Amino acid sequence: MKAVVWHGTGDIRLDDVPDPKILEPSDAIVRITRSAICGTDLHLVRGTMPGMVEGTVLGHEAVGVVEEVGPAVRGFTPGDRVVATSTIGCGTCSYCRAGYYAQCDTANPNGPSAGTSFFGGPETTGPVDGLQAEYARVPFAMTTLVRIPDAVSDDQAILLSDIFPTAWFGARLAEVGKGDSVLVLGAGVVGQFAIASAKRQGAGRVFVVDGIASRLDKAREQNAETIDFNREDPVALVKELTGGIGVDRVIEAVGVDAQRPKTGPAAEQAEQQADQFEQERRQAAPEANPSGDQWVPGDAPSQALRWAVQAVAKAGSIGIIGVYPPGFGSFPIGEAMNRNLTVKMGNCNHRRYLPELLDLVVSGTVDPTAFITRHERPVTAVEAYATFDRRDEGWLKTVLDVA
Repeated sequence: MKAVVWHGTGDIRLDDVPDPKILEPSDAIVRITRSAICGTDLHLVRGTMPGMVEGTVLGHEAVGVVEEVGPAVRGFTPGDRVVATSTIGCGTCSYCRAGYYAQCDTANPNGPSAGTSFFGGPETTGPVDGLQAEYARVPFAMTTLVRIPDAVSDDQAILLSDIFPTAWFGARLAEVGKGDSVLVLGAGVVGQFAIASAKRQGAGRVFVVDGIASRLDKAREQNAETIDFNREDPVALVKELTGGIGVDRVIEAVGVDAQRPKTGPAAEQAEQQADQFEQERRQAAPEANPSGDQWVPGDAPSQALRWAVQAVAKAGSIGIIGVYPPGFGSFPIGEAMNRNLTVKMGNCNHRRYLPELLDLVVSGTVDPTAFITRHERPVTAVEAYATFDRRDEGWLKTVLDVA
């Protein structure tokens, strides 16, 4: 079968690989009909999430049809349409039973202390072959798969595999409540869903910061108040728009590949921090392998974290869902502590939120397809990766139509 395979930092290929097989009684084999390219996948290719194993199939978002189930799988039969959760949980350990599927004691073969197991990730997460393929083995299928109602299309369901639950989780981490003012850092597809999630969790006012015009245009369609960090100082403007106080909550949806401002009033301060940012970049991506303007790690790894702490009101709360690798140590902890901030972060417990978000789609409350900007065939997957990596205008979310 065809699959997108990681061969090294800056080196991904569309390869012929063996078809997956049932390895454990709780496995299922799924024929993939939709997959997608996520910003987390770019971390793996840029080198800002180290530890990848050569030959690993990439991708952690998929919709498909069950082809085969192991003898321990109940509730699913061949022919069922399903969405796979990006993080893998056994469903029976104490963490899964408490809803912390991303910290399952069983799913990660590296042991209970290893943390999150997800599809297509580095060695520390399993690794488990990913979902940008024609077929995939899904461990712990009774937990990792969710049946798709007939009223939900594949295009709608694919964004429930990771993106929408992650954004919803981010709003929960930030403790968004009725009437709150909320700042979303990053207007990529996770940021777009963070806007939607914050509004549906009660936010009275939502600001969003990014440096790409088409993303900010999309955010304005949701009536978010947009800030272009290449034209305005995000922290100063947020303070001005909130009477000098700052926002109640912040959702950080950027992560380690943050870009610093290149023009405008915020660029001077970023330039003064350039040496520090470069040290952070070397720490975060020691094996980075850029090729011209391709696969270049972000040049301001802690920028979004710093803006989050500076823009939130005293005693406010921050939810971090942007990806940071183990070993990354730059966070303005002193400033956060002395302003009594609450900071929560982590990998999304997708299985916890996916069923209720499916209900929002079925009811028509949310249409995830509004955020899909590109459909590509697997034969062009590597080219799509390259274009998405360059942050080209209009490339918000790319879905791979496998079938």
